[in-house]
Amino acid sequence: MDHQPVRVRMAPSPTGKFHLGNARTALINYLMARQSGGQFILRIEDTDTKRFVQGAEEMLMDVMHWLGLDWDEGPDVGGPYAPYHQTKRKEIYLQYAEKLIEQGDAYYCFCTPQRLALLREEQQKRKEPHHYDGHCRDIPLEEARRRIRDGEKPVIRFKSPREGQTTVHDYSRGDITVENRNIDDYILVKSDGLALYHLAAMVDDHIMGITHVVRGADWLATFPLHVLIYRAFGWQEPVWIHCSLFLKPSGKGKMSKRDAAEMAKDGYSIYIDDLKELGYLPEAVVNWMILMGWSLDDHTEFFTMQDLIKNFSIDRLNPAPSAINFSKLDHFNGLHIRNLSKEKLAGLLKPFFEKEGYKVDMERLTQIAPLIQERMITLDDAVRFAGFFFKEEVLPQPEELAGKNMSIDETRQVLEEVIKRLSDLPDLAHEIAEPVMRSFIEESGYSAGQVFGIMRVAITGQTVSPPLFESMVIIGKETVIKRLQKAIEILKDMAG
Repeated sequence: MDHQPVRVRMAPSPTGKFHLGNARTALINYLMARQSGGQFILRIEDTDTKRFVQGAEEMLMDVMHWLGLDWDEGPDVGGPYAPYHQTKRKEIYLQYAEKLIEQGDAYYCFCTPQRLALLREEQQKRKEPHHYDGHCRDIPLEEARRRIRDGEKPVIRFKSPREGQTTVHDYSRGDITVENRNIDDYILVKSDGLALYHLAAMVDDHIMGITHVVRGADWLATFPLHVLIYRAFGWQEPVWIHCSLFLKPSGKGKMSKRDAAEMAKDGYSIYIDDLKELGYLPEAVVNWMILMGWSLDDHTEFFTMQDLIKNFSIDRLNPAPSAINFSKLDHFNGLHIRNLSKEKLAGLLKPFFEKEGYKVDMERLTQIAPLIQERMITLDDAVRFAGFFFKEEVLPQPEELAGKNMSIDETRQVLEEVIKRLSDLPDLAHEIAEPVMRSFIEESGYSAGQVFGIMRVAITGQTVSPPLFESMVIIGKETVIKRLQKAIEILKDMAG
């Protein structure tokens, strides 16, 4: 592919949540535009009014911004081809539909829903694929227009060729040839005058100068129809690219809503706003999803957006279906978390602590961030690892307080000695506190694992925590002593 500036578009329907397939399609379009110095356009395909979901448009725009996919033209920023909502372009589509009718490439269809239902039933009985039988295909145009004047409200269908073959070309897949008898006379305009995708998207792509149409492989079934519409108008076709399908994690079959519900139980989702809530970074989601269907080489895996803009090429898109691998998402999220500055990480962690009711001091959180950065997979891990920093007091589980192979009384004596030695220190700086504790361990005959394990549970309330002495510095000497004393009280209650 040459590097002329391209004009590409993302054209989602506001009919629900923004899923992984939409996001990857948007990303590929965005990378092509940014790499070539072209334009990335957002167009809202909202003609499916029955499936319209209130708030879905705002949500998909928020999610695209979160992923870092900003557009050059669209409903909120305007542009030379406004409006960018298809419901506001109704008259444009009707003009083009009328042109197809005039030249004999489309026709008015007056079949009632009842007749079409009966037709479908009969075809099912004969085990035939459902298709329109062409009942209205040859109604003279003047008769059709008279019936419309008399009050009938027809749909407009494309008059697909019945003989021969149609060959279409996909950039990644090569030539695809279909028998014309298998191409249905699809509806282009509904009886209420609203155009369907098949006409509206083709008209908009032509008018808006779209050079490359990048979309999901689920559009391959109607790809020949769309090319025939272009050819009926005599327009130059864009470069067509149908991205690979996503398979369920097992690799067997396409993703379904039921599969998505099962994933949610394991803390995963195919919906991008859910991934944000679950603590995934946009950089990691971008890195993960581009590698399902594209690669730079056989070893490079870590990419920032700038890396992708520099290195992406549609020549390396793989049309083969890709199984969704959430372990890879976890892997990339960990890598990108470790790539953040402590200030940036702290800022991202703050809402997760606040969501759990913690009052967050940003200075303290910035100190904490490097202590947990290496161990985190998702941002919400931080609350589990480090919530104890923001608690007034911690309440250790009594059974976890007792040292390994130690009695309650021995554990209590260790804590009393720890309090005594820490109380004598000016502060709990790592270089001061740790040598003092190491000396005690040598004198006592207990192991470091026993003593530090008891201290960890008493001070953090957890058996696993960030590094102990660094944590003690952040918690502060006074609070550390209070928590050790509380642990002694718990042990005394245990002893009765």
